[in-house]
Amino acid sequence: MESQIELSDKIRSYAWKLPEEWPEEVAKHMAFFTAVYEDGALSSKVKRLIALGIAIRAGCTGCILAQTRRAVEAGASREEVLEVIAVTAAMGGTPSMAWSWRVIQLLDELSSI
Repeated sequence: MESQIELSDKIRSYAWKLPEEWPEEVAKHMAFFTAVYEDGALSSKVKRLIALGIAIRAGCTGCILAQTRRAVEAGASREEVLEVIAVTAAMGGTPSMAWSWRVIQLLDELSSI
């Protein structure tokens, strides 16, 4: 099975190609994106956990990997991430559960670093 860390890094490397091609427009998007995830009424960690649930439900591999990593970087514990998976599965059913393996594998890989 492929490494989720390596896949995440590969997706990230290609994601930064668009700003090279379309710098002004992407800069505007990134300013909004950055502001959204700053601490406010909700902490950055909680916002990343919410985003992870949405990413799982959407079935977006790159989003799942990025939001898992960013949630962990923001201080989310394995238990918190697993609860996000459970809530997402409760709301989104089997399709959401089907994507949970990526999150769990990534958590395992991150804990072994």
